[in-house]
Amino acid sequence: MAPEIETTLPEDAAARKAVTPVICYPVETLPRPDLAAYRVVREGWALVERVTVAPRDAACFTVPAGHFFRVCSVEGPQVGDLNLFNERDLNEHFYSGKTRALNGTHVGLGDQLFSSFPWLRPMATITHDTLDWYGFDEYGGSVHDVIGTRCDPYTHFLLSGGQNYHHCCHSNLTRALAQHARLPLAEAERHVHDVLNVFMCTGFTRDTGQYFMKASPVRPGDFLEFFAEINLLGCLSACPGGDCSTVHSSNAASCFPLEVEVYKPTRQPDGWKPSEASGYDRTHGTSSERTWSTRGTTAFG
Repeated sequence: MAPEIETTLPEDAAARKAVTPVICYPVETLPRPDLAAYRVVREGWALVERVTVAPRDAACFTVPAGHFFRVCSVEGPQVGDLNLFNERDLNEHFYSGKTRALNGTHVGLGDQLFSSFPWLRPMATITHDTLDWYGFDEYGGSVHDVIGTRCDPYTHFLLSGGQNYHHCCHSNLTRALAQHARLPLAEAERHVHDVLNVFMCTGFTRDTGQYFMKASPVRPGDFLEFFAEINLLGCLSACPGGDCSTVHSSNAASCFPLEVEVYKPTRQPDGWKPSEASGYDRTHGTSSERTWSTRGTTAFG
């Protein structure tokens, strides 16, 4: 929140504030996916897995490189918190901050989800979005944000006067990852990261700059579809906030399951190959001759 102003305004305050902004990361040179080539191979594809995510819980799923997956609304308006990992190396995971810097506060058709340093490569491409019609509303809200981190028990404890709640998305993701990867709970928790808020409608208030949420426009039958650029391990939480119209981090909201569908196309898109890790040499301006590799796994990693 903006603090109370105590400093006397300088004479050129208006001029300083009137400076025209520039885009931090111009993306004219950013490689873009060929969506037409992706869409063609959906014809005749086969559903190979369907995973149901129970309300106020999470589940893991795997998607081979070159396959598609959908996050689907099936029974009622419900938002989901999505983590993505390199299936073969949990250290490489979705990087919401850099995805936001390259795409914007909310993602949609054609946007790519990037992985963490030192890999920084596309993990998945959004190939269909049934909520693309929503755009930005009069409050500045939109869907599928990469600005919220995820509801978590630590912030809830801080703001509730010391209450424990164990079904925040952070806890749901931690439990599911620990079970899937057969990791101790504490180790799994270290891998849980900032999410893509699927279907969630959010923005920033114009007067205080605070993160807000409002009722998601999602309805049964809606879905967000992705193409896997590398072998993926996904982990999806059905948020305890339901459609996030009122509260989260409690059992007060009406919640519904989500489904994940994984599809195998009949062939790979023309000219497509799995994304490669960043080619940066990782010397960081030093004189060291030692070279570092981000390619500890295969190109399909």
